[in-house]
Amino acid sequence: MFWMPIVLVPMSRRQPEFVPNSLNAMLSRVHRSRQDMIRPVLEEPREYVLLSIHELAARRQVDAATVSRTILAMGFPSYRDFRRYLHQLSIAHTTALDQMQATIKETSTFSSRVKETLDSANSNVHRVVNSLEIDRLRNLAARFYKAKRIFILGGDLAESLVSFLHYLLILLGFDAIAATRAGHITHLMRHSTKRDLIVAISFRRGLRQTMEGLLQAKANGSYAVAITDTSISPLARASDEAFIVPIETPSFTSYVAPMALLDAIMSAVANYRTDRTLARLKEAEKEQRDGIRWYPEL
Repeated sequence: MFWMPIVLVPMSRRQPEFVPNSLNAMLSRVHRSRQDMIRPVLEEPREYVLLSIHELAARRQVDAATVSRTILAMGFPSYRDFRRYLHQLSIAHTTALDQMQATIKETSTFSSRVKETLDSANSNVHRVVNSLEIDRLRNLAARFYKAKRIFILGGDLAESLVSFLHYLLILLGFDAIAATRAGHITHLMRHSTKRDLIVAISFRRGLRQTMEGLLQAKANGSYAVAITDTSISPLARASDEAFIVPIETPSFTSYVAPMALLDAIMSAVANYRTDRTLARLKEAEKEQRDGIRWYPEL
C-alpha cells in the first residue's frame, strides 16, 4: 500500500489528449480472454500503476505484445495513456483506510505525519491557483446570472461545500437551491429545465444520487457543471464542463482545494456585476451589523 499524490489536470476548456470512455464500454471492445487478463489490473490499479509494460505482462503471465494489443483495442493510444488512466482509477477508488495505512507505514513520527498532511493541503491549493483560468470563471459567472435557477447537488461530506456555495449565492440574491438528499434531488431534477444551471459536487467514484441528478438535469436540457477530483469521474464525463480539484492528503480527505475553487467562483460571480453585488450587500448590511442572531457583547 502506498500514498500516491494526485496529479491535477489543468482546468482548461480544452479537451485533454485522451478522454477514456466508461470502463465497461472499453472492456466490451476486447475478447473475453483478454478481459479476464486485464480485469485484475483495473480492479487493483495501485498494484500495477508503477509497472512498465513488461513488468505488468510478467505479473499477468502474458507477453508484452498481448498487453499492448489489449490496451490499444480498449481505445488507449499508448501504454503511457493507460498508466495515466490507472493513476486516475486509483484516485477514484482510494479510501480513508488506504491513505492512513500508507502514511503510518511511510512516516515515522507523529509530527511528520501532521506536517505532511498540511504540506499536501497547501500543495493542493497551489495547484488550483496555478491551473485555474480566469476567463473560464468569467464565462461561468455569466451563466450564473443568465440562469433562472441554480441547483447545487451533493451529499455525504460534500454537503459542506454545497452549503457554503448555497449560502453565498442566496446572500447575493440568486434563486439557488441546495439538494443533498436522494429523494430531494430526484424530485427537483425531474422539473429542471434548459434555463437552469446545475452545479454537481462529488468526488472519488461519485455518489449515485449526485450523478443520477446530473443526468436527469442534462436530459431536461440544463447546463451542468461538475466539481470532482479525477478526469475519469462519471460526473466529469457527463457534465458540460468540469473542474478537477485535488482532495487527497496523507490522512483522510481535504476540502481545502475545493473550497479555494468555490472562493474563486464566488469572487467571479460577485465581481461580474459589482453594482448589483454592492446593492445586495447593502441590503444585508444592517442585519449583519445589528441583527439579533449576533451575540450582543464583543
